Amino acid sequence: MDRVVTPYEGSGHRTWDDTAEIPAPLRLHQTPVSSRWVDYNGHMSESCYLLVFGDNSDAFFRYLGIDEQYREGGHSLYTVETHIHNRREAAEAEPLALSLRLLDHDAKRVHVFHEMRHGETDALLATAEQLLVHVDIDRGRSIELPPHLQHRLAAIHRSHAAMPFPDLVGKPMGIRR
Repeated sequence: MDRVVTPYEGSGHRTWDDTAEIPAPLRLHQTPVSSRWVDYNGHMSESCYLLVFGDNSDAFFRYLGIDEQYREGGHSLYTVETHIHNRREAAEAEPLALSLRLLDHDAKRVHVFHEMRHGETDALLATAEQLLVHVDIDRGRSIELPPHLQHRLAAIHRSHAAMPFPDLVGKPMGIRR
Protein backbone atom coordinates (compact mmCIF):
# COMPACT_ATOMS: atom_id res chain seq x y z
CA MET A 1 0.00 0.00 0.00
CA ASP A 2 1.33 3.43 -0.97
CA ARG A 3 1.32 6.13 1.67
CA VAL A 4 2.70 9.62 2.08
CA VAL A 5 6.31 9.54 3.24
CA THR A 6 8.11 12.65 4.46
CA PRO A 7 11.71 13.27 3.39
CA TYR A 8 12.78 12.83 7.03
CA GLU A 9 11.03 9.55 7.72
CA GLY A 10 13.41 7.04 9.23
CA SER A 11 16.01 9.70 9.99
CA GLY A 12 15.34 9.82 13.72
CA HIS A 13 16.18 13.07 15.45
CA ARG A 14 19.27 14.79 16.71
CA THR A 15 19.90 14.97 20.43
CA TRP A 16 18.45 18.09 22.04
CA ASP A 17 21.11 20.36 23.48
CA ASP A 18 19.86 22.70 26.22
CA THR A 19 22.93 24.89 25.76
CA ALA A 20 22.62 25.34 21.98
CA GLU A 21 21.37 28.60 20.56
CA ILE A 22 17.89 28.28 19.09
CA PRO A 23 17.56 30.05 15.72
CA ALA A 24 14.70 32.51 15.28
CA PRO A 25 13.05 31.44 13.09
CA LEU A 26 13.98 27.78 12.66
CA ARG A 27 15.21 26.90 9.17
CA LEU A 28 14.96 23.14 9.03
CA HIS A 29 13.67 22.29 5.53
CA GLN A 30 14.45 23.15 1.94
CA THR A 31 13.55 21.40 -1.28
CA PRO A 32 13.26 22.00 -5.01
CA VAL A 33 9.78 21.99 -6.55
CA SER A 34 9.23 18.42 -7.72
CA SER A 35 7.84 17.75 -11.21
CA ARG A 36 5.12 15.71 -9.42
CA TRP A 37 3.90 18.90 -7.73
CA VAL A 38 3.38 20.94 -10.92
CA ASP A 39 -0.17 21.19 -12.27
CA TYR A 40 -1.73 22.04 -15.63
CA ASN A 41 -1.09 25.76 -15.00
CA GLY A 42 2.65 25.09 -15.02
CA HIS A 43 3.28 25.86 -11.36
CA MET A 44 3.08 24.17 -7.98
CA SER A 45 -0.42 22.88 -7.27
CA GLU A 46 -2.21 24.23 -4.21
CA SER A 47 -2.29 20.87 -2.38
CA CYS A 48 1.47 20.59 -2.71
CA TYR A 49 2.01 23.77 -0.72
CA LEU A 50 0.40 21.93 2.20
CA LEU A 51 2.57 18.88 1.50
CA VAL A 52 5.74 21.00 1.73
CA PHE A 53 4.51 22.76 4.88
CA GLY A 54 3.82 19.30 6.32
CA ASP A 55 7.40 18.26 5.57
CA ASN A 56 8.55 21.41 7.36
CA SER A 57 6.39 20.43 10.35
CA ASP A 58 7.96 16.97 10.34
CA ALA A 59 11.43 18.53 10.43
CA PHE A 60 10.25 20.61 13.43
CA PHE A 61 8.84 17.52 15.17
CA ARG A 62 12.22 15.81 14.82
CA TYR A 63 13.97 18.92 16.12
CA LEU A 64 11.77 18.60 19.23
CA GLY A 65 12.39 14.84 19.52
CA ILE A 66 9.18 13.49 17.98
CA ASP A 67 10.17 10.73 15.55
CA GLU A 68 9.20 7.12 14.77
CA GLN A 69 10.44 5.90 18.17
CA TYR A 70 8.35 8.53 19.95
CA ARG A 71 5.27 7.58 17.89
CA GLU A 72 5.81 3.88 18.67
CA GLY A 73 5.09 4.93 22.25
CA GLY A 74 1.58 5.84 21.10
CA HIS A 75 1.84 9.63 20.91
CA SER A 76 2.17 12.23 18.18
CA LEU A 77 1.26 15.75 17.14
CA TYR A 78 -1.76 16.07 14.84
CA THR A 79 -2.75 19.13 12.84
CA VAL A 80 -6.20 20.42 13.75
CA GLU A 81 -6.27 23.61 11.67
CA THR A 82 -4.23 25.16 8.85
CA HIS A 83 -4.56 28.52 7.09
CA ILE A 84 -2.47 28.85 3.93
CA HIS A 85 -1.88 32.15 2.17
CA ASN A 86 -0.51 31.76 -1.35
CA ARG A 87 1.46 34.80 -2.53
CA ARG A 88 3.46 33.79 -5.59
CA GLU A 89 3.83 30.86 -7.94
CA ALA A 90 6.68 28.37 -7.84
CA ALA A 91 7.74 26.48 -10.98
CA GLU A 92 9.33 23.07 -11.38
CA ALA A 93 12.87 22.77 -9.93
CA GLU A 94 12.77 26.18 -8.25
CA PRO A 95 14.33 26.06 -4.77
CA LEU A 96 12.06 26.40 -1.74
CA ALA A 97 13.42 27.52 1.64
CA LEU A 98 11.13 27.15 4.63
CA SER A 99 11.16 28.65 8.09
CA LEU A 100 9.05 27.94 11.14
CA ARG A 101 8.24 30.15 14.08
CA LEU A 102 6.67 28.92 17.32
CA LEU A 103 3.94 31.44 18.14
CA ASP A 104 2.56 29.82 21.29
CA HIS A 105 2.05 26.54 23.13
CA ASP A 106 0.36 25.10 26.17
CA ALA A 107 0.29 21.66 27.77
CA LYS A 108 -1.48 20.07 24.76
CA ARG A 109 -1.31 22.51 21.84
CA VAL A 110 1.35 24.05 19.60
CA HIS A 111 0.73 27.11 17.38
CA VAL A 112 3.25 27.59 14.54
CA PHE A 113 3.76 29.88 11.58
CA HIS A 114 5.58 28.75 8.42
CA GLU A 115 7.04 30.86 5.64
CA MET A 116 7.93 29.43 2.24
CA ARG A 117 10.39 31.56 0.30
CA HIS A 118 12.15 31.23 -3.01
CA GLY A 119 15.56 29.79 -2.20
CA GLU A 120 17.43 32.20 -4.49
CA THR A 121 15.42 35.44 -4.56
CA ASP A 122 13.99 35.21 -1.00
CA ALA A 123 10.57 36.19 -2.40
CA LEU A 124 7.73 35.16 -0.08
CA LEU A 125 5.76 32.42 -1.86
CA ALA A 126 3.33 31.31 0.83
CA THR A 127 2.67 31.18 4.56
CA ALA A 128 0.85 28.68 6.73
CA GLU A 129 -0.47 29.05 10.24
CA GLN A 130 -1.10 25.77 12.04
CA LEU A 131 -2.56 24.60 15.30
CA LEU A 132 -1.27 21.19 16.39
CA VAL A 133 -2.48 19.01 19.25
CA HIS A 134 -0.60 16.29 21.13
CA VAL A 135 -2.55 13.02 21.04
CA ASP A 136 -2.71 9.54 22.44
CA ILE A 137 -2.97 7.71 19.11
CA ASP A 138 -4.73 4.60 20.44
CA ARG A 139 -7.35 6.52 22.40
CA GLY A 140 -7.79 9.20 19.74
CA ARG A 141 -7.73 11.91 22.41
CA SER A 142 -5.60 14.90 23.20
CA ILE A 143 -3.18 14.54 26.10
CA GLU A 144 -0.51 16.70 27.69
CA LEU A 145 2.93 16.77 26.16
CA PRO A 146 5.56 15.14 28.36
CA PRO A 147 7.61 17.56 30.51
CA HIS A 148 10.76 17.27 28.38
CA LEU A 149 8.86 18.41 25.24
CA GLN A 150 7.12 21.22 27.15
CA HIS A 151 10.58 22.34 28.31
CA ARG A 152 11.89 22.37 24.72
CA LEU A 153 8.84 24.23 23.43
CA ALA A 154 9.28 26.85 26.17
CA ALA A 155 12.92 27.35 25.14
CA ILE A 156 11.98 27.72 21.46
CA HIS A 157 9.15 30.10 22.36
CA ARG A 158 11.51 32.32 24.39
CA SER A 159 13.86 32.48 21.40
CA HIS A 160 11.04 33.32 18.98
CA ALA A 161 9.16 35.77 21.24
CA ALA A 162 11.25 38.78 20.17
CA MET A 163 10.29 38.38 16.51
CA PRO A 164 7.52 40.65 15.18
CA PHE A 165 4.14 38.91 15.25
CA PRO A 166 2.97 38.02 11.70
CA ASP A 167 0.06 40.21 10.54
CA LEU A 168 -1.74 37.24 8.97
CA VAL A 169 -2.04 35.20 12.15
CA GLY A 170 -5.59 34.64 13.38
CA LYS A 171 -7.23 36.56 10.57
CA PRO A 172 -10.61 35.25 9.41
CA MET A 173 -11.28 34.53 5.78
CA GLY A 174 -13.99 36.41 3.93
CA ILE A 175 -14.91 38.99 1.35
CA ARG A 176 -14.18 42.46 2.72
CA ARG A 177 -16.86 45.06 1.98
